[in-house]
Amino acid sequence: MNFAIVATFAYGILSIIGGIIGYIQVKSKVSLISGTISGLILVISAFLQLQRQGFALALAAVITGILVIVFAIRLQKTRKFMPAGLMTGLGITTLIIILSQLFVK
Repeated sequence: MNFAIVATFAYGILSIIGGIIGYIQVKSKVSLISGTISGLILVISAFLQLQRQGFALALAAVITGILVIVFAIRLQKTRKFMPAGLMTGLGITTLIIILSQLFVK
């Protein structure tokens, strides 16, 4: 198992948990829905990577890239590290790992 799979799975789980926390704290249905959908796509992508599906790594890169942009915009607006700064930083790290695996093959 490579590190891109672990990073994709972990970021997906964090996205799901973050969406749930956003809903619990501020009743944000958008956080719940977007966090759950994007997190599930990332978790499924990680499992597909385990099955050697070629498109799964690219799918993970696209979803992670979208999340990085969304959280970076939110960080710029709120100037709060939690959760936008944390998810931006972790997303960039995950994206670097995924892209290095995608282009180093």
